[in-house]
Formats: sequence, structure tokens, C-alpha cells
Amino acid sequence: MNTKKVHKVFDSLLVSQYQSGNKKAITLLVKRWHIKLCRHAYWYTQDKEVAKDVVQDSWNKILRKINTLKDPNSFGSWALTIVTRNAMDWQRKHKKELKSLNSYYNENKTTIAAKGNIGKTELLSILSRSIKQLSINHQIVLNLFYLEEYTIKEISEILNISTGTVKSRLFTARENLKIIVKDRNYEK
Repeated sequence: MNTKKVHKVFDSLLVSQYQSGNKKAITLLVKRWHIKLCRHAYWYTQDKEVAKDVVQDSWNKILRKINTLKDPNSFGSWALTIVTRNAMDWQRKHKKELKSLNSYYNENKTTIAAKGNIGKTELLSILSRSIKQLSINHQIVLNLFYLEEYTIKEISEILNISTGTVKSRLFTARENLKIIVKDRNYEK
């Protein structure tokens, strides 16, 4: 059994114990998931303090609704769905502020060294900036698939969209990313 499955089984056991009245089980779930949920929220907010606030609000919602979770095996994707939606709500509320920050960043960023001298750090920076040019839907599926390492089915459940839509968004995101990188002469 791989590590991911073992973690999922353990989380399922903790959820079942909590639903059966063992209040200490939630403490272990929080310890196991809090940092991962904060990293996930940070990906959307780009602010550590805001990410912590989003996750705190999410934990409140998780605690209120955990007894309604029918499949304890789905705790991880269920919790990520809640964090994703809360982070996206925060993004919508602060869109104007984010645009002005991005504008400031783009006006003041340093130029990249000659094409042949791009190091790993610069390459990651280029890729990160290029991904930010994609639509939010494409950014989200790339993040969940490549960084969070969720399957297409899990992403479908987290975002509440069909697996076909996930596949389509992944394909389009990769193709658009190739175009952005080529247009900037970062790729031959």
C-alpha cells in the first residue's frame, strides 16, 4: 500500500472516530492537515497571513459540517474543496487590490539575463510568472495536478466539475503555457 493510501485510511479513521464522539481525533486531523491547507490557500492568496485566515475560516466550516461527511475516505479532497472555495471567495473580494499589486510587480520586475544564462531559480520564476498569465481556472488545475499531486478524478471532486472538464483545462493550460514561454523567447 502506498503512502498516500495509508494517509487516506488514517484520515478516514480519524474522521470516523470524531463522528463517533472522540473529540481528540479532530486535533490529530488538524495537526495532519493544517500546514497543507495553509500552503494550498497561500497559492491563491499569495499572503501568508491571509492564507492562515482563510484556513481558519475553513476549519470552522469543516468542524461544523464534518458530521455530515458521508464518506470519511474523502476527507482530504472535501477539506481542500472548502479551502479552495474560501480562497476563491477571498480572491473575488480582493480582485482590484490584487490587480494593482500585480501591476506594481510587473512594472518593477528585473529583466532576465541572456537566454543561455538562465539558472534553475530564474527558470522557476519565469514559469511562475507565465502561469500567472493563465486564467484562474487553468492555474487552479495546474496547481492541483502538478503541485498538490491530485488525480484528475480528485480534482474533479474538489472543483465540482467533470473529469472531462479537468482534462480539457489541463490540456489547454499546458498548450497556453507553451505559447507564453515561446513568445517570451525562453524556449527555442
